[in-house]
Amino acid sequence: MDYTKLSKSLDLSDKKERFLYRFFEFLPGFLAWLTLFLITFLSFIAPAFTAVFIILFDTYWLIKTVYLSLHLRHAYKKLRLNLTIDWLERLEKLPTTEYKLQSIKSWQDVYHLIILPRYKEGRELVTASIESLLNSNYPKTKMILVLAQESRAGEEENKLGYELEKEYGSKFFQFIVTEHPDNIQGEMSGKGSNAAYAGRLVKEKIINVLGIKYDHVIVSNFDIDTVVSSHYFSLLTYLYLTTQNPLRTSYQPVPLYVNNIWEAPALARVVAFSATFWHTIQQERPERLTTFSSHSMPFQALVDVDFWQTNMVSEDSRIFWQCFLRYNGNYKVTPMFYPVSMDANVASNFWQTMKNIYKQQRRWGYGVENIPYFFFGFYKNKLIPLKKKLYYIFNVLEGFHSWATNAIIIFLLGWLPVAVGGAKFNQSVLSLNLPQFTRTIMSLAMIGLISSAVLSIVLLPPKPLRYRRFKYFWMVLQWLLFPITTIVLGALPGLEAQTRLMIGKYLGFWVTPKNRIMNHES
Repeated sequence: MDYTKLSKSLDLSDKKERFLYRFFEFLPGFLAWLTLFLITFLSFIAPAFTAVFIILFDTYWLIKTVYLSLHLRHAYKKLRLNLTIDWLERLEKLPTTEYKLQSIKSWQDVYHLIILPRYKEGRELVTASIESLLNSNYPKTKMILVLAQESRAGEEENKLGYELEKEYGSKFFQFIVTEHPDNIQGEMSGKGSNAAYAGRLVKEKIINVLGIKYDHVIVSNFDIDTVVSSHYFSLLTYLYLTTQNPLRTSYQPVPLYVNNIWEAPALARVVAFSATFWHTIQQERPERLTTFSSHSMPFQALVDVDFWQTNMVSEDSRIFWQCFLRYNGNYKVTPMFYPVSMDANVASNFWQTMKNIYKQQRRWGYGVENIPYFFFGFYKNKLIPLKKKLYYIFNVLEGFHSWATNAIIIFLLGWLPVAVGGAKFNQSVLSLNLPQFTRTIMSLAMIGLISSAVLSIVLLPPKPLRYRRFKYFWMVLQWLLFPITTIVLGALPGLEAQTRLMIGKYLGFWVTPKNRIMNHES
């Protein structure tokens, strides 16, 4: 089997290679559990050593918190600045001598293929996404919109797609509805297989038929709840024309989970804003950036890797690694510093919301399946520079390890040496100072939470009339729940995802239910 199409070790027939891939699957979860076990075990037999480690770790965490808070503020300033710029005007004034693609003679040569994978989401949610495309200032005569439905949703559910095609079809260059067949051998039902089916169909039936050059097309694979700001496609086109080596680049916006944020319970809001802030921070560190959720990329690159993989969960980040391996490490992600708004996780009741958030976080955490994929790809591909391999190996592995362990170490295991270290250790100066030091670190780290609380208020969409102004107060106080969310709805689902990969209990794709209370108030 082509190693660039692998989803798990069982796909390999060669015993040696299957063992190697299985080791790579085992590694992230093993390191996470080993870390937690050693801290627990050493708290009993070497509490002084463990206490010193925890003090050093807490100090590192504080420094990192301040560092990331500064990145967040700087990235947010860039985002706000980009929102004030008329990017269509910039495009019109951009000299063709600055274009990085010689085949493009005018910005109006650039087409946008937008794929909206849908599975049972309702009319109001889908039309909100389509209307945002219509409200964007890029010419609709250069937009190909694909509503990619799933045949497994059923004929009754999929009637909506054809109704929307009649309603909106004349407003775009092309508006087509696809139905991804069910039970295709070797495929996993999910966004990746659905988008890949739609992309291949558009390639054969529209782009090839009309003779549109592949390098004149940018494809955006959006979640169905994605609402774009008015200048998104103008900015995207500007970056495509001016970025060095644009055909070897994906383009990543900032996901703002605020479409329905006023209806979300406090825990869901903290999780939603935490995700937004993390991806905003990542814009400041493009060397670490991989694609996530709604993003855009060259159609040429998509064709070169034969579209999204159809047999795994995290297609959004996997497509980056597919391109990275295909181009021997010569592929990157360009941060857009521009938002797309999406839904926070809201269900019909509080406990179902919590359950859905946990499942969504576990699915995001299952992006760890990319570690064995690109580890094995690095082993097979000898053309990628060793330095670049080591850089990604360390940073991605460290990122997933931190996801699964840091919050548990800080908020739970940090007190363990005092609790189980024994009478001799508890009489030491170190034992007396450890709780005080930990509390001090926590207090100083509140600076980051305060910044998050202030920024979360700034990012809020207009308040629906049914809510009182007092609601803003709760929007600030909700950040006191951060220790709970970062453990129960962050570290634990991340740890479960890594554990499942470690023991070979592979996850399937779980579709996040979209429940939005539409605001009809004037």
